[in-house]
Amino acid sequence: MSQAGQTDATPAASQVSSLRMIMTLGLAGLFSGLMIVGMYEWTLPRITENQARALRAAVFQVVPGSSTMQKLIVQDGRLIVVGEEEAKGAAAIYAAYNADAQFLGYAIPHEGSGFQDVIKLIYGYNPAEKTVVGLQILESRETPGLGDKIIKDADFKQNFQRLSVEPEIRAVKKGAKSAANEIDAITGATISSKAVVKILNAGNATWVPLLPEPGSEPPAARGEAPAEGQAPSMNDDHPPANEGGQ
Repeated sequence: MSQAGQTDATPAASQVSSLRMIMTLGLAGLFSGLMIVGMYEWTLPRITENQARALRAAVFQVVPGSSTMQKLIVQDGRLIVVGEEEAKGAAAIYAAYNADAQFLGYAIPHEGSGFQDVIKLIYGYNPAEKTVVGLQILESRETPGLGDKIIKDADFKQNFQRLSVEPEIRAVKKGAKSAANEIDAITGATISSKAVVKILNAGNATWVPLLPEPGSEPPAARGEAPAEGQAPSMNDDHPPANEGGQ
């Protein structure tokens, strides 16, 4: 009887032990998830701030001589000036100005597929000359030692200092460049080089038709000069970016 009782009790004890293990693992998973979510929420503002700071710095790098900027988004089919914190998440470009509030060009962020993953970049555009005047890669996971040369190769970056966008930008074999709209592709990283060109052409196709005529660009924000790296806020009496220029 005693042995039979012990045999009958064993499965029940095993079930209790398994249930406790499942509950323990479940609670551990719940607490781990809460910790991850809490950490993400705690670090998100700092990450967002760092990304915004990096973007501002990139604007000033791709538009040489600029020190202030204004954010532009599309609303009702036209570009309008908004404050830096406005319309978060909306696709935007940036009008860039020098210390004397003279318009110098636009900084245009765009992205597209590379060889490995998405390439995110920002480039400067001079509408009067219809040229790209600077390029910075914001994010790339291209092959180390090859595709990542789109970030590290100084000669490649020089392609984008005064690059014509008409009829469209083309990548050619290194050393074969013969026209103002051509760039030298990186040897061994032709796909990544052509991906950058494709992104630039797509960015131009998206944004250039929306830009005001040269000379009708949005004026710099009036008032106190903003600190370097800060976009000036919009004045209520600023006209939309393409008013009066079409």
